[in-house]
Amino acid sequence: MLTTSALLPVYAQFPIRPVRGRGSWLIDDEGAEWLDAYGGHAVASTGHSHPDVVRVIAEQAEQLLFYSTVVPHPNRERLAERLAALAPDPLDRVFFANSGAEANENALHLARKRTGRQTIVSVAGGWHGRTVATLAVTDGARYEAGAVRAGMPLSRKVPFDDVDALAVAVDDTVAGVIVEPVQGMTGARDCAPAFLRAAREICTERGAALLFDEVQCGVGRTGAFTAAELYGVAPDALTLAKGLGSGLPISATIVGPFLSEGLASGDLGSTFGGGPVPCAAALATLDVIERDGLMANAARVGEHLARGARALGVRQVQGRGLLLGLRFDRPAAEVQRALFARRILTGTSSDPAVLRLLPPLSFSLPEADLLLAGLKEVLA
Repeated sequence: MLTTSALLPVYAQFPIRPVRGRGSWLIDDEGAEWLDAYGGHAVASTGHSHPDVVRVIAEQAEQLLFYSTVVPHPNRERLAERLAALAPDPLDRVFFANSGAEANENALHLARKRTGRQTIVSVAGGWHGRTVATLAVTDGARYEAGAVRAGMPLSRKVPFDDVDALAVAVDDTVAGVIVEPVQGMTGARDCAPAFLRAAREICTERGAALLFDEVQCGVGRTGAFTAAELYGVAPDALTLAKGLGSGLPISATIVGPFLSEGLASGDLGSTFGGGPVPCAAALATLDVIERDGLMANAARVGEHLARGARALGVRQVQGRGLLLGLRFDRPAAEVQRALFARRILTGTSSDPAVLRLLPPLSFSLPEADLLLAGLKEVLA
């Protein structure tokens, strides 16, 4: 396997060098096939190199590869309309950027701008990005240290699912509360519906914005297009990224009237955000998800995986749809390495006991059974 010394050594590497991909499978540089239950970190929503998405990308690149947001483009406008229609009411305005961190950064900026306040409340276990403002709301000493070095005030962090602590934390200095309805990095830990409903009520009562980070759990991964829809709770801003472009970098911050009121030209900006090609990829991604019933598939296959894992003696299964965390009585990294040896890719999490599954939304029942068979061998 080739390596390079020119890259900064900041990413732990999986033991595969993929050269091709189709659906839920990767082919490495020696021709071996790997079952991908990690999906490039929840990015390969429609599967690897879906032919419809690839075709649309090629067609758009041939017509117009790029021009900045200084000019309008029909792909950007169509995608904004599609996302506004898919988002829960009253979210009806969209801003495009390139990554989940940027989407969250813009949501935090809008909350502070609208309220004139500075403090953000976040939830223990949350992970929101590596830009300065998102580091300040991400849980973990190494991330908080980065925000402190940049002079960014840290968020008030409340315990997971603790309504009483949230009610105390949100006062008249708080601009917003940011929460992942299903936490990704901490191991697909899903919030209690009562906690999210309480967050909505508390924010409304105290004039703060409720921000849903759906960078990992959105775009159909939980079995609904947004987890907000699944939980029946409408935030003031909702962020999407990862699976939105089937592999091309694009993110969206979707807001309602509370945060869009008073915005003027120049209040937000992105050179590359909403470019013609990523927007074409996202439109094709939405078409495939809707046409092929991938949201229903995520719910069905996710439940099949959860049942199968429990039958194998997995101590706890958490998460929704195809964002699942399997809790073991041994280090999850050991299970991951053993699955790697069987050419099955999975993820770990910030919880050392939890293995994370984030396969393409097209992951089939037979592929789920292959994963479960591998897991059975590992746990025997």
